[in-house]
Order: sequence, then C-alpha cells, then structure tokens
Amino acid sequence: MDAASPYGFGPFLSHFIGWAYFIAWSASFYPQAILNWRRKSVQGLSLDFIFLNVLGFLCYSIFNLAFYYSPEIQEEYRKRNDGQDNLVRANDVFFAVHALVLSSFTLLQTLIYKRDEGQKVSSPTKVLISITVLGAGVVFASAISGRSQWIDLLYYLSYIKLGISFVKYCPQVYLNYASQSTVGWSIHNILLDFTGGALSIGQLVLDAYISGDWSGISGDPVKFGLGFLSIAFDLVFMTQHYILYRNRQDFYTPLSMVENNDGDNNGRRGSIGEQKGLLLPAHRNYQSTQREASVRSKSMKDLELGVQH
Repeated sequence: MDAASPYGFGPFLSHFIGWAYFIAWSASFYPQAILNWRRKSVQGLSLDFIFLNVLGFLCYSIFNLAFYYSPEIQEEYRKRNDGQDNLVRANDVFFAVHALVLSSFTLLQTLIYKRDEGQKVSSPTKVLISITVLGAGVVFASAISGRSQWIDLLYYLSYIKLGISFVKYCPQVYLNYASQSTVGWSIHNILLDFTGGALSIGQLVLDAYISGDWSGISGDPVKFGLGFLSIAFDLVFMTQHYILYRNRQDFYTPLSMVENNDGDNNGRRGSIGEQKGLLLPAHRNYQSTQREASVRSKSMKDLELGVQH
C-alpha cells in the first residue's frame, strides 16, 4: 500500500504523532496548576508569562477554529497556495482550545492564591498586550471594509501567538535567574512541552513529505515556529533547573513543614537546614518573619495558659 495514500502508513503515522503531541502538550498545562494548588501559592511564577499565555492561546484558538471549520477561510487559503488544503488538523483545534481553558484557569489561580507583594504584571507587558489588541482591531476593521481578507486577520493572530511564545518565556527565565531558583515553576510541564514540540515539528514535516507540498510548512508558520521556540526555551529551563539552580528548597513552605523536614534530614548533607543558608536575603527574611510570628504565637499561648492556671 502506498505510504502517501489516504490509507497508507504515512497518514496513519501522522495521525498518531498528531494525537501524541496533543496529549503531551495538553498534559503540560496540568503540573503547574497542580503545583499552585498544592502550595496554595503562585510565588515564583511570572504573572507576565501567565497573562501573555492566555492572550496567545486566545489568538491561536481563533486561528485554528477558523482554518478548520470555515469554508471561506479554507477557500482563501487554496487561492494563495496553488489549490492545496491547509494542514490544520482536529488535534490542533482541540489542543488550542484546551490550552486556552487551562491557561485561563491558571490565570484565575493567580487571583486567588498567595503571591508576593511586588508580584504583578509589568508595565512593558501591559503595553505589549495593548498594542497587539489594538493592531488586531485595525486588521479586523480592514477585513470588514473589504480592504483585506479575513485570512489576513487570522495570519495576524497567528503571528501574535508566535511572537508571544517567544516573549512570554523571557520573564520566567529572568525570574528564575533573579531568585537563583526554579521553585514555583514546574519542571514537569517543561518536559512535557519539550516532547510536544518535537512531535509537532515531526508531524508537520511528515505531512509536507506525504503531500509533496513543502509550502504547507510556510503556510502554517505558527505551528512550525511554536515547535522550535518551545524546544529552545525548554532547554533553557531544563538547564536552569537541573544544572544552574539545583537548590529545591521551597522558601514559601510553611514553617512547620520546614522544621519537620529539618528533623528528618538532620545530619545529612544538603539538608534543608543547610539549604536555608543558600537562599537569597529576601527569602531568608521571609522565613525569619514566619519564625518570629510562630514564636510570638507560642508565647501568647503560654501566657494564656499561665493566666488560666
């Protein structure tokens, strides 16, 4: 059976890879949400990253939904690409919408759980979001007036997603560098993201090979670019986590848990007690404040017991 036929091994492999990267990339959103829930805190997580992530996946969802479901957009694509169909698949649509839902949920967590006093969206990010939304409005108005086609708006949204995918990771990389730690940032979502990026590129190249139309890659630049960008930044995060900042002590852990762990690790190299000395001054001050509050609380209880007796 011909590998390039609709029922050949090639299309089957492409379909399998597509759902494999969908599962890997989709699953990558859960570790961070679970970590936030377990810690009841988003400290150590960049809010710039979260807000940009939501905007990016909103644009990506609109792009994929239109390319997959709209006959008008599909026809406009064929006219620009020598009659070839676009390469957006069902798993692309499901992934984008699922990612939008999960990233929005993580955004909601940042509004509920504990965060640092100065942990907020930066002014540059606010400006960037405002400019991209304004630009989308201009292209939308142009499409309505007939000066451009609707597919131009979708390509604009796809480029927003691609640009955001590059910019959004930078604040988190810097935050990890500034704190000399990756605490609060889940490494599991990075490992899954790396897997998804590699599989995504593999599917796109395989589809182009099967169809004999390599313009399909340039016709879907956001998918190709996303794969490479995710891999590049994932390598940076893995380097930070496993090589540069290997201290795993969560300086936002409640004091009682820290003291219990100190007892369990007593006399062992790399114990939590020793790791405290490696924390930045701000982090040491955080734990000192917790300890002082605990001492004051204990003193008050002792005083109350003395009065009762």
